[in-house]
Amino acid sequence: MHFSKEEKAMWLEDWRKSGKNAWAYARENGLVPQTFTGWTKSRKEKNQSLVEVSAQFLQSTCFIQEWRIEKGDVKIYIPLSIGTSELGTIISSLRGLL
Repeated sequence: MHFSKEEKAMWLEDWRKSGKNAWAYARENGLVPQTFTGWTKSRKEKNQSLVEVSAQFLQSTCFIQEWRIEKGDVKIYIPLSIGTSELGTIISSLRGLL
C-alpha cells in the first residue's frame, strides 16, 4: 500500500501523540512495522551510509566519467565535469524521485 506525504504525516503525528514505540503503534494500526519505522527516521539518518567523494578524486583514481544513480527502473547519469551549482540543482530536482 502506498501512502501520500500527507497521510504519512497524519500517521506520524498520531503516533507521536500516542507515546507508543513505532513498532507497536504500526502493528496496532494495521501498518507494516518495518515501513512505518522507516517513516520515523529523518532524512539525515537514512543517508548515513553516504560518503562524499570529490570529482577530482574520482577522475584521478579511476576511469569513471559520470556518476550513475540507479533505483529500480530509474537510471540517472551525471557527468563528473559539471559544476557544484549544477549538481545542486540536479539533486534538488531528484529529491522526490529517489
